[in-house]
Amino acid sequence: MQLPCPLANIVQSVHHFGSAHHFPKRLTLSMIILRLVLFFLVCLIWPSWIMADHGISLDGPLKYPPNFAGFDYTSSQAIPGGELVLHSVGSFDKMNPFTLKGMAPDHLGALLFETLMVQSKDEPFSQYGLLLQDVEIADDQLSLRGTLNPEARFSNGQKISASDIQYSLETLKSNLAHPLYASYFKDISSVEILSPREVRFHFARKNRELHMILGELPVFSRDYFQTHPFDANTMEIPLGSGPYLVEGFQPGKLITYKRNPQYWGWKVPVNRGMYNFERITIKYFKDPVVALEGFKAHEFDFIFENNSKQWARDYQGDKFDRHEIIKETLAHHNGSGMQGFVFNLR
Repeated sequence: MQLPCPLANIVQSVHHFGSAHHFPKRLTLSMIILRLVLFFLVCLIWPSWIMADHGISLDGPLKYPPNFAGFDYTSSQAIPGGELVLHSVGSFDKMNPFTLKGMAPDHLGALLFETLMVQSKDEPFSQYGLLLQDVEIADDQLSLRGTLNPEARFSNGQKISASDIQYSLETLKSNLAHPLYASYFKDISSVEILSPREVRFHFARKNRELHMILGELPVFSRDYFQTHPFDANTMEIPLGSGPYLVEGFQPGKLITYKRNPQYWGWKVPVNRGMYNFERITIKYFKDPVVALEGFKAHEFDFIFENNSKQWARDYQGDKFDRHEIIKETLAHHNGSGMQGFVFNLR
């Protein structure tokens, strides 16, 4: 749907001028021609925009309407509480997941930081607003205008601004961040600040997927990183805006995230029914074999296995027979990548 050109009402007024008997006929026609010329000139230079919407899609209409109750795969009856204990293999030695050197804890980026939009898991190519309340894509596909949710805040209570969005993109494309971000966001050429809550992104070329890529942009606090070097490999917990805070950690061994009761976004549609665990703890193991033994000893709650040989050989014993550990195959209908054997026949 197109926003009207600001002089579109000129065409509607032509009839009235044409029927105004008190105007000379020559003057009336001259005014009509002049107004039509002005109309076409202004429409040529006036940017045409797709109407502001709560989400974007590459393959047709959005499944969910504005202010939807929650994704279909979530439950409004879910009761917040409890603790989920997961595992990871390896270690961690920093608290910034967006830099090159070192290793950050698992899930830190997703639980502490937020992106402009969130992709739904039951649509192939659709995103809905999180930090951005609505978006408008230019008709020529070379820019996108977004409006921040007025409630969006960092965990210290400071409002997220257009300046923070600009800082985030510029930082991720700089040599302060991991090089993969500069490559991933390379065609998002610049961010223009229109107001404290409005930004316009400019694209280097036409690409339908750029709008989806832009939606994945994480946002940082400009003020915080003015006094905390972005690329410093420290164990200081960074300021984010996400639904969890870091409650505590033991370097290289475990980290615990705690649900933030003051999180600004609990009522945003994409978050309804999500993030229900009061605590999420990640325990670290040196290798997969030790991790599996830790799982059998009830060190953590869940393990995912995609190796058929290990599934048949290693997941058996008395605890499985007594159903102390539940072994189950869960079917899904998501698209999967190719799996196979590649032979070097040279």
